[in-house]
Formats: sequence, structure tokens, C-alpha cells
Amino acid sequence: MGLRRQVVLFGLSGVLGFLVDAGIVQFLVREWAINPYFARLFSFLAAATTTWAFNRRWTFAGHGGGSKPRQLLRYLLAMAAGFALNYGAYAICVASWSLVRQWPAIGVAVGSIAGAIVNFLSSKYWIFRSSGRAAGE
Repeated sequence: MGLRRQVVLFGLSGVLGFLVDAGIVQFLVREWAINPYFARLFSFLAAATTTWAFNRRWTFAGHGGGSKPRQLLRYLLAMAAGFALNYGAYAICVASWSLVRQWPAIGVAVGSIAGAIVNFLSSKYWIFRSSGRAAGE
């Protein structure tokens, strides 16, 4: 599969992940009055699991190795770097603007952009690399 197609599919995965992430964090903050920093941890895990499943099935189909649970764990570890950027941008937005405290999905959008490149590169070259077996196995 060509790089352009992978980038497009990864982008679609990111949109799907954003919808899951933003929807859950928005619900937890607005409906259950959960702290927006804490709520984001749950929404991120749900979004990362969703994007892993999409990327495994479509973006990087046939690439990567190991069992599904092991691959998911590697994916979550790899996404942690992107999430550090993502969460940092999100936290700055929440701390800086009352609008984002009311509508944390805005902060999710800013954070998602910040972590997207790191997440793509770690997915392509570590989790779903073409060599047949993932690094560390």
C-alpha cells in the first residue's frame, strides 16, 4: 500500500478517534461533572483502542506481528508519546480558556493535531512495520 493511501487512512482513523475522544470527554465533563483532566485519560484510552482496531484492519492491514493483545499494548505505548504532546496541548487549553473548560472537545481537537505526526510515524515504523515482525519480538 502506498504512503499516500496510508496517510489518508490514518487521517480517517484520526477523525474516528477524535470523535470517540471528544465525545467521551465531553459527555464525562458535561453530564457527570468529571474533572476535564481526569476525563481525558478515559477518553484517550477508548480513542486509542478504536484507532488501533481501524489501523490494524485498514491502514496497515497485513503488517505488524504478534498477538492482538500484545500489538494493542505496543500501540498504546507508542501512542503515549503522541498523547504526551496531545495531552500537553489539551491541558494548556483547558487551563487557559474558560470556553475549553466548558467545551473540552475544543482542547481535544488542538491536542489531536499536536500528536498526529508522532502517532503516524510510530505506527508505520514500529507497530505495523512491513518487515513481518514488529520490533521487540
